[in-house]
Amino acid sequence: MSQLAEAVDEVAGRTGFSGVVSVDRGGDVELVAAYGLADRAARVPNTPGTRFGIASGVKGMTAAVVMSLVEDGLLGLGTAARDVLGADLPLIGDAVTVEQLLAHRSGIGDYFDEDAGHDITEHVLPVPVHELLDTEDYLKVLGGHPAKFAPGTRFSYCNGGYVVLALIAERAAGVPFHELVTRRVCTPAGMAGTGFHRSDEPPPGLATGYLPIAGADRTNVFHLPVRGSGDGGISSTVADVSAFWRALTAGRILPAARVAEMLEPRSDVPGEQRRYGLGFWLPGTGPAVILEGYDAGVSFRSVHDPGTALTYTVVSNTSDGAWPVARRLGELLTS
Repeated sequence: MSQLAEAVDEVAGRTGFSGVVSVDRGGDVELVAAYGLADRAARVPNTPGTRFGIASGVKGMTAAVVMSLVEDGLLGLGTAARDVLGADLPLIGDAVTVEQLLAHRSGIGDYFDEDAGHDITEHVLPVPVHELLDTEDYLKVLGGHPAKFAPGTRFSYCNGGYVVLALIAERAAGVPFHELVTRRVCTPAGMAGTGFHRSDEPPPGLATGYLPIAGADRTNVFHLPVRGSGDGGISSTVADVSAFWRALTAGRILPAARVAEMLEPRSDVPGEQRRYGLGFWLPGTGPAVILEGYDAGVSFRSVHDPGTALTYTVVSNTSDGAWPVARRLGELLTS
């Protein structure tokens, strides 16, 4: 067993990790290992091919869809959200642009404001989860939130802004957002195991997400929309996540100039010791690119270095399970 595998095994065993870990360079797999159970009641183990929710990991894909529409001339980074929204969501100011939404600099109010400090076991959605199936359905949760600050003046991570982007994308393209992700991201990247699904109609091989409740194996089915949108809700495999990075950097999803535009830092975020571009976290220094997701029953981090083609991904079907393993991998792979 390699030193890397031994280190991952040690952390996984010590923390009770449930999920999958993957390390590859340009598609050559150096490590892939699965731990824990995809279904605790049926005692179904996780495997390297298990699908997991990746929560906010989808934001990079949403951003790629929007940038592909910019490339096609259907949107511009300077397009005002109001020009596409019409009379919907009147509390979104006339000056808010697509670029500001992508960069979390729009200042719009958020239906799930992470600054509010919610516990991950809380039921935070203001409508029954089964009512949120298509992106237009999210209008009922996106509205009624006053602006936090003037657009463009500072950074504030905004989940709702990415659902607004999904809504803008599908209205501009005349194609449902979920289909846009499939056509413009998953298909060119060869991500056959990735897609949005209904929580009451799960695909084969999907891990059930579990909440951190002592003495209970309670799932996240009542915490998340029946089908996600631009800010979360897609499921994927570690192999597909690596395929996404390779396709993005190889120009199969977007031209290289558009990718470079997305990876240009728009904000320093001292509290996270990171920067933010358009749809992607960036480290404080260095060339790496980060996708990360955290939700009830979901934790996910994938880090890609375009220069070395190194990718490491940790995904878990528990709310906090990915973090200890991801931190250890980061220490070993960047030292």
